[in-house]
Amino acid sequence: MGFFSPHKRHANQFNYTPRYYDPVKEERERRRAELRGERLDDKSEYTPGKYIRGQREARELRRSQQSRSSGNKMKTWVTMAGVLLLIVFVWYLVPRIASIFEVANTQTRNGSMTQQEREIEEFDPYAPIIIVPNDYKEGDEIVIVEE
Repeated sequence: MGFFSPHKRHANQFNYTPRYYDPVKEERERRRAELRGERLDDKSEYTPGKYIRGQREARELRRSQQSRSSGNKMKTWVTMAGVLLLIVFVWYLVPRIASIFEVANTQTRNGSMTQQEREIEEFDPYAPIIIVPNDYKEGDEIVIVEE
């Protein structure tokens, strides 16, 4: 069980030294490249991830230039289509929707209410109730005819 140990364990550490590294040869190649005009930007010392970062930045620059050329056109077309749809909506649908509300509003003003609506408006809870007499007498049988 490795839960409680009196000795503290450290993570594995690597002591890597390149086998075929020759600093004199590297310096000689660097000077020759500078004299020939190659690798002028490589004057600084190597830092980890320097070349990978450079490749990534170049790739991002290339992609952004490509997307600017094609992306702007697409964005323009989408914006134009959206504006066109908005204009069509305002030009055709808004007046029709407004006319529907106007018609409904004028109908209630003109008094073209149904009988049920009038009864609801005219309901008086204190008015006497009208009783309608039945057409049958007590003791009569109700016959249900099935068809």
